[in-house]
Amino acid sequence: MGGQVSIDENVHVVIVGGGFGGIAAAQHLKHHGVPFMLIDILDAFHHNIAALRASVQAGFAKQTFIPYKETFGLNFLQGRVIQIDSETQTVVLDNGKQVRYSHLILCTGTSGHFPGKHNSVATYQSAIQKYEDFVNVIQEANTVVVVGGGTTGVEMAAEIRTEFTDKKVILIHPREEVADPDLLPSVKEQAKQVLLEKGVELLLGRKVTNLDELELNVCRKGMVIKTNKNEQVTADLVICCTGNKISSEAYRSSLTTCTAESGALKVNQHLQVEGFDNVYAVGDCANLDEPKLAYHAGLHAAVAATNIINSLTGKCLRSYRTGNVTMLIAMGKDAGVGQFNGYKLPRFLVTKGKSQSLLLWKSWREMGQKAPN
Repeated sequence: MGGQVSIDENVHVVIVGGGFGGIAAAQHLKHHGVPFMLIDILDAFHHNIAALRASVQAGFAKQTFIPYKETFGLNFLQGRVIQIDSETQTVVLDNGKQVRYSHLILCTGTSGHFPGKHNSVATYQSAIQKYEDFVNVIQEANTVVVVGGGTTGVEMAAEIRTEFTDKKVILIHPREEVADPDLLPSVKEQAKQVLLEKGVELLLGRKVTNLDELELNVCRKGMVIKTNKNEQVTADLVICCTGNKISSEAYRSSLTTCTAESGALKVNQHLQVEGFDNVYAVGDCANLDEPKLAYHAGLHAAVAATNIINSLTGKCLRSYRTGNVTMLIAMGKDAGVGQFNGYKLPRFLVTKGKSQSLLLWKSWREMGQKAPN
């Protein structure tokens, strides 16, 4: 990357969403001296790759939240964006505050159930406490049902059985294969074998029919979970790992014409939102045909931030090209499966490369901060 660039006083980039893409874009702009404001509902970056470990291991959650102010200072604002006014070029927060932009980078990510996602406006101290409280909930339960066997559900079930080998864990999933559909069949089968080795009971090809009636994330003895196969499972705790959706609240009322059915934003090869040369979409909210990975969000951010700088300095815009597709699943501290560019990786490599550290060190380093012990 180059150094500082000469910037017009009217330039002010707003980044909505402080996930992996948002912090990468912010760091890029900060390095080049481009004025920006990063807005997020939390006051700390959440390394949610480690969220499931934080929900089973006491004292771990504090390593998964990295305060924005320590890294970005006055270039960070906490709040929830509820509207974008493209005519006046302002973003509107739920508290009525408005922030002007010359360029906009949308990195709104996805929303879903806790503990895989933390989507509430909160301080990171309260978020940490929420995870610590959830560790106690899991400790109290004897039988845990995990609903949904995508990557999050697989990791959740594996983490519980790794940390609490005395607990009965049942994973219910509508497909016969587990984990991300984009994974190689051999990797999905390997993930299933790891679950079985850890003692997770698998109810595959079944859908929970009374999910809306169940209390999630609380210990209640004798809860009955029903499936479409006329089965009933009794558990003390139900954790839902399904239903992640694109977080489109910030833009869906104002960017309707360029929003896909999924809620993601249609973009061109430069990651500009269709119809706007000063609005970019990064990460999960960009309607790109590729796996939704933190790695890809970082690549998107570099392209979007570079293109803003190039547009200001009269240079050609960069096109985005999907990078090497690495998909890793951490299945407790002692196991993991994954693939790299279509090739299955040895389990020990994934365990050493991701499962043991969950790549936390990388986020703390990129934020220029030191992780707590």
